[in-house]
Amino acid sequence: MQASVLRFLEAMHRPLEAAVLGTGLLRELYFRVLTGAQGGSMREALTMRGQFGRIGRSLRLIHTRHAQPLDVKQLADEAGMSVQSFHSHFRAVTQVSPMQYVKSTRLHQARLLMVRKDLTAAAAGHAVGYTSPSQFSREFKRLFGLTPAAEAKRMRESFAIPAGLADAAYVSSH
Repeated sequence: MQASVLRFLEAMHRPLEAAVLGTGLLRELYFRVLTGAQGGSMREALTMRGQFGRIGRSLRLIHTRHAQPLDVKQLADEAGMSVQSFHSHFRAVTQVSPMQYVKSTRLHQARLLMVRKDLTAAAAGHAVGYTSPSQFSREFKRLFGLTPAAEAKRMRESFAIPAGLADAAYVSSH
């Protein structure tokens, strides 16, 4: 797995290799994840079976509606669980609380919008559901270690960022 990830990251750092090899290397990563030690859990989540599948339904809701207001009760209802049970199972699957995951998803999506669509930090923050530009900037810097503008510049200079897939349900880079 480590070698696959390294090959993928190295290719993404070179635009020609990213364009030619990127899709194949990404498929290799999918294969490694799905057949690795946690592959059973991943397959269960992707097929929406068991507790992983129930949490997977909530993850899909988070990723498809990240710009809309979301709360733990709504996410627990999507999973068909009580709030307490949902919170415990969600943390077991993702290693973070549901609202931390929502925040991280929004920030990752905002970063991609700034890089792919050249949005300002304020516009990207608004597009992912933040009403306060200053709160967005604070949380962005806390997660990524740089201001939104500096991180977008770093991403553009360091990586070949492919265009987003129109029908993608999940936020990339998460």
